[in-house]
Amino acid sequence: MERFYSKYSAKDDLIWLILRPWIFIPRVLYILLTFIFLFLRILFQGNSKNKNVQKNLSKYLFDVITDLGPCFIKLGQALSTRPDLVRQDWLTELTNLQDNLPAFDHKIALKIIEEELGSPANQLFDEFPDSPIASASLGQVYKAKINNSFLAVKVQRPNLYFLIRRDVVILRFLGTFLSPFLPLNIGVGIGEIIDEFGKALFDEIDYQKEAENALRFANLFKENPNIFIPKLEKQFSSKRIITTSWIEGVKLRDRALLEENNLIPSSFIKTCVISGLQQLFEFGYFHADPHPGNMFALKGGNADCGNLAYVDFGMMDTITNSDRLTLIKAIVHIINDEYYLLAEDFQKLGFLTKEQDLQKLVEPLKEVLGGSLGAEVGNFNLKNVTDKFSKLMYSYPFRVPSRFALIIRAVVSQEGLALRLDPEFKILKIAYPYIAKKLLTDNSEEILEILLEVVFDKKGHIQIEKVESLLNILFKDSENINSDLIPVANAGLKLFVSKKGSEVRKNLLLSLIKDEKLEFTDAKKLLALIRDTFSPLNIAKSAVQNIISTV
Repeated sequence: MERFYSKYSAKDDLIWLILRPWIFIPRVLYILLTFIFLFLRILFQGNSKNKNVQKNLSKYLFDVITDLGPCFIKLGQALSTRPDLVRQDWLTELTNLQDNLPAFDHKIALKIIEEELGSPANQLFDEFPDSPIASASLGQVYKAKINNSFLAVKVQRPNLYFLIRRDVVILRFLGTFLSPFLPLNIGVGIGEIIDEFGKALFDEIDYQKEAENALRFANLFKENPNIFIPKLEKQFSSKRIITTSWIEGVKLRDRALLEENNLIPSSFIKTCVISGLQQLFEFGYFHADPHPGNMFALKGGNADCGNLAYVDFGMMDTITNSDRLTLIKAIVHIINDEYYLLAEDFQKLGFLTKEQDLQKLVEPLKEVLGGSLGAEVGNFNLKNVTDKFSKLMYSYPFRVPSRFALIIRAVVSQEGLALRLDPEFKILKIAYPYIAKKLLTDNSEEILEILLEVVFDKKGHIQIEKVESLLNILFKDSENINSDLIPVANAGLKLFVSKKGSEVRKNLLLSLIKDEKLEFTDAKKLLALIRDTFSPLNIAKSAVQNIISTV
């Protein structure tokens, strides 16, 4: 069995496989024939209204993905989170890819435990079961017991390094070869996207790295009472074994399952999405595999925010500080209908070349993203955006930077999970207020710079409409209008009187001068807006709401 892991290298791994044609050629032929048969069966049976036909087809799809191995199972897991892309009867079967796969031999698992931890399982634990409680793409989990506490012991599948190395190379080879014939226009070699996938998978099979990830993730959420991370048991963990405290919760698979356990689905959607936004926009470090098998609803919490547990920290990724801030700016520019500035954001992120004439993209971007805060907000979700964007990418030179592959996967998976719990869910209803609140309460220099861009134009004049839009996003039609008022008012007052607020005070004073004369019109409008938003009555309601939420 493989005991040492190297980093993914597209070139070295391709050479390794080409030098083994007895492995490479049969495997390529097998994958191609498998997909041809799958395609033909879907072509002839996919539109059938016969329930038995669809049931057999979904089982066949599951068997095909399972048979092809870990790399393909990972891709299938991503599909299993998208009820808007996959038929419901197929989706039910695909959810089994998350943690209900065929287990490998229990004797092999016991042998791996003894090799990795130095002693047999029955000597290490007070109780160790004869079969796993769950089996996923890369390992299977046992519910063991020690000192009256239950532990989750995850044992890696045998020969995993070889299987992943072989299939990632073949996926890259086939993807690169077939991409000109596929209905895709992502503007960047599909090989680069598969490279990111390969790097993430190679990291994921190193359980020592996963242990480090779990500790880092737990530290980021240590102040958040709604997020729970299982405790790592280092003495029972190694390269191919990872042991944590046992999570007693309900998987976020479907609404009915949560309601059966007297849990409120909407409360977990909010915790899930807000924690995802925090990972992306605050921490710059995120869980890149947030499917329902890796997230549990826990007892406690409240109707607004449920208690949520994350597990499985093998596939994690980071986003640079520069990209993180540019994404925040991009969302602000969408809120304010500033499509030229949005095009500049895309250019800075690498979705557009530096030579691209951005003015030509203003109208197309407005067509794709316009109205997201108006009448169309009820129909606005990532699926709608990606559908429109796909068409846009055929006409304009957009490209998807490979470093965004896992970010897009994580965001799309998370929205898919939310849609499973609530088909009417709209991610903007949570994302926009989150960004608005962050701008109004986060006094870090980087966020303050973005806030100043919103409040003042390049000449230093107050942009009343944009300030009003920001406050409307946070408070108009918001379920948390009362609970958010005091934190926002507090943060605003602290900023104004602080050292960091000198730029705000300076810009406010300069905004009073127009054509070398004092002009109080904008200042009066701003004061009226603040007075109406933060009226004594609203502040009193906010105080009551905060008291109720803490009881």
